[in-house]
Amino acid sequence: MTLLAHTRYCDEILTQTGLLRELVEGADPTTRVPTCPAWNVRDLALHVGGAHRWAGEMVRDRATEALPPDQVPGSAGPADEDDPAALGAWLTEGAEATARALRDAGPDTEVWTWAWERRSAFWARRMAHETVVHRADAALATGAAYEVAPDLAADTVTEGLQIVAFAQAGGDPEAAELRGGGRSLHLHATDVPEAEWLIEFGADAFTWRRAHEKATVALRGPLTSLMLAFNRRMKPDEGGLHVLGDRGLLDFWLERSSFG
Repeated sequence: MTLLAHTRYCDEILTQTGLLRELVEGADPTTRVPTCPAWNVRDLALHVGGAHRWAGEMVRDRATEALPPDQVPGSAGPADEDDPAALGAWLTEGAEATARALRDAGPDTEVWTWAWERRSAFWARRMAHETVVHRADAALATGAAYEVAPDLAADTVTEGLQIVAFAQAGGDPEAAELRGGGRSLHLHATDVPEAEWLIEFGADAFTWRRAHEKATVALRGPLTSLMLAFNRRMKPDEGGLHVLGDRGLLDFWLERSSFG
């Protein structure tokens, strides 16, 4: 499984936002979000819509440095943020504008990012997965069913590993602890062929690759559940998942690989 096409990420920003909108419009905006304890559904919607607008504005302006969020038009939210319908419409407007900016730019336009690549492609992928994971937060808060296309779920895991590796290389104190020779973690989706990742802890850093090999600890189960657990949206023994081996090493990884 490789990176998805730029147009697919743009499509998914719209698709995932549409599904998120349904959850937001059907919920009390004060409903707490257990996977983001400081937020309620209103806060979650404002975060996603603000992120979309921020990324879209930087792509539209071909930004060479980070744009202050308070300079992004419309990022503060709708006039009545306590109205679920207004929140939903505001989410859609931001997603449509961002997808349009990304399509107009194409994948190779140079633009500021906080990460390893300075292209508009980064923002298309990041905003797609940002929405995938936060849609899970809304589903978990409201008790709704949740599923993701296998290639999109797998790419969410791959992007997450790239982000944690980037954070470690940049000196993030928690990610820096993800080292220590001779240990490994195997993520194994049992329902999707080749959706496997082997994380190996080296003396100075961790590395990862797509492989099926015996590891110090393995987390096995359905891909959607695996993706949610990797993003700390599900416990490793929920959703049909099973831990084989050193559970302490899995917990060590999950506690120190948080981002976003």
